[in-house]
Amino acid sequence: NADQIMKPASMAKVMTAYIVFDRLQEGSLNFADKFLISEKAWKKGGSRTFLDLNSQVTVEDLLRGLIVQSGNDAAIALAEGISGSEEDFAREMNQYGKMMDMNSTFFTNSTGWPHPELKTTANDLIKLTDNIIKNFPELYKMFFEKHFTYNQIKQYNRNPLLVGRYLVNGADGLKTGHTNESGYGLIGSIKRNNRRISIVVNGLSGKRQRALESKRLIEIAYRETYLLKLFQKRNTLVNANVWLGTSDNINLIAEKPLKLLISRPMLRKVNIKLVWDDPIQAPIRKNQKVGKIIIEMPDKNITTNLVSSKSVDQLGPFSKLKSAFNFLLFGGNF
Repeated sequence: NADQIMKPASMAKVMTAYIVFDRLQEGSLNFADKFLISEKAWKKGGSRTFLDLNSQVTVEDLLRGLIVQSGNDAAIALAEGISGSEEDFAREMNQYGKMMDMNSTFFTNSTGWPHPELKTTANDLIKLTDNIIKNFPELYKMFFEKHFTYNQIKQYNRNPLLVGRYLVNGADGLKTGHTNESGYGLIGSIKRNNRRISIVVNGLSGKRQRALESKRLIEIAYRETYLLKLFQKRNTLVNANVWLGTSDNINLIAEKPLKLLISRPMLRKVNIKLVWDDPIQAPIRKNQKVGKIIIEMPDKNITTNLVSSKSVDQLGPFSKLKSAFNFLLFGGNF
C-alpha cells in the first residue's frame, strides 16, 4: 500500500531536518546560531528535549533534540527560528515536498502533530529519505547517533534498528513516529556492501510489532532480492555496419547504466535483446539513439536506448557514389 494516504506523525520531522540541513549547507545557518525558545515550543506536549522557556539554544542542540530525541519543542523552535512562525515553516515544507514530487503529501506543522489536513504516503516518505541521504551525506550521520543529553537529561534514539534488542546490521537511520491516529511507524534505512535499502512501515499496534516487522522486511529484502547492475561501464554491446559513412562500422553502447531490483529466482530468467536497423545511415552523432535494448523478464519488459559510441561523418558525393556502386556489385560497404 505504498500510495495509501496515511498520517506521518513524527516521521514528518525528517522534512524539518531536511530544511535545516539545506540552510546549513548553503551557509545561511550555522550550528552555533541560537534560537529563542518560545512559549509555544516550551509548552508543546509529546516527546520533548526539555528546553527552557526564553532560553537561547544552538541550532546544533536543537537538531540533535529533533533527530535523536524526536523533541516537539526542538522542532517548533527550529521552525520559528527559520521562518518566523510554524505556520510559515509548514508552507516551506510543502514547497520542498513539491520539489521532490511528494505529490500526495501535505504538511501542517513541523512536528507531525495530529491535524485533519496532515497527510502523506509511504512512497512520498521514501522520496524524502532518498533525497536527504543523497543531498546531505555528512549531516545525515546525525540520524545514526544513539543518544543525546540536554539539560542533564539523557535520552536514547527511538529507532529500534539502532538501539535495543532489535538491532539491524548496517542500519543508520531514520525516524520513528506514533500518534493514536497514525499507529506506530518507522522510516528505516540500511546500507550493507554498498547496497542501501530504505523502508517505511506505519499503522502498527505497538513498539515491539514495529521493530519486528521492520527487521523482518529488511532481512527479506536483502535475502530474497538482487540489485542487478547493467551497463555500468558502458562497454561495447555490438558492432554495427554504417551506410555511406567515413567509417564502415560503429560500436553501439547503452545510453546509461541501469539498476533493476529483482527476486533472486527471476535472475536466471532475465534475457537481454538488442534491436537496431543495420546498416545505420551516416551522418551519425555521438550518443545518437540508433536502436533499443529490451530487458525481458517473466513479469515485464524494460526498454532503454542503444546509442552510438562516436560520431561518423557522411561521405562526400563522389565517395557516396563509389560506395553505393560497390555495395550493388559486392553486397558490402567498401
